[in-house]
Amino acid sequence: MKPAELTQTISNELPAMRRSERKVAEFVLSRPTEVIRMRIVDLAQQAAVSEPTVIRFCRAVGCNGFLEFKLALAQQLASSPSYGHIAITDTDSLAECTFKAFDSTVDTLLSVRDRLDLDMLDSAVKALCEAGRVEFYGFGASAAVAFDAQHRFFRLQLATAAYSDPHLQNMSATSLGPGDVVVAFSQSGRTQSILESIALVKNNGATVVALAPSSTPVAEAATIPITVDVEEDNQIYTPLSSRIAHLVVVDVLAIGVAQQKGPELQEHLQKMQKNLLSLRVK
Repeated sequence: MKPAELTQTISNELPAMRRSERKVAEFVLSRPTEVIRMRIVDLAQQAAVSEPTVIRFCRAVGCNGFLEFKLALAQQLASSPSYGHIAITDTDSLAECTFKAFDSTVDTLLSVRDRLDLDMLDSAVKALCEAGRVEFYGFGASAAVAFDAQHRFFRLQLATAAYSDPHLQNMSATSLGPGDVVVAFSQSGRTQSILESIALVKNNGATVVALAPSSTPVAEAATIPITVDVEEDNQIYTPLSSRIAHLVVVDVLAIGVAQQKGPELQEHLQKMQKNLLSLRVK
């Protein structure tokens, strides 16, 4: 297990734990910095369980014993102090939920930033700058990202469109050709309709930039894959950090395109901003 995954593993395993082990898990998630300084007897007393229960808890989250568990937790907190506050439980106050949601998202963004392939980002920016048309595809939560991206890029004097309907994506893909670019968003990297649209786009000679997890079908099918790896789980209280990460990568690409287009685009953006002022209440 990677240290940065420990608290996420605890959060994922909570529903399957025995009640006594769950008490240990909730104590660890609420006070991680205290736990790394405790003896096993101290943690058992604080969580109101037996020492064997602490050992069972450690094994349930992939550690051979309490010392290995403390080492993994200490390594995680050293690399990312707020990681210990990710898991949100139904007993948390609104204030606790607020801090945990923000901390989780900040940690996700830093992790994604450090793993981005800068060469792929550069290739994507160049393709977008030279594109005749740029179209954005996404379903579900990714649809919101696609429409936000279209809003970002049409201001950069590019011919853009966004589609979240598989039939419209199919028609769009069929009408594209060499020199055009599709940016496909998939948080799972396994959406069948996206894969079918990507195949059509590539068959017509257009370029596909994909934001998806690494080693997934969508990433592997893309011309220019920008891999965004986010540890998500299916608990109802978990913030959907991958959506935020995709939005930030869209901002990076838009900034890159704006820089490449130079002073003329800056004049256009300043004129647009000035005209928008007339729509606002003074």
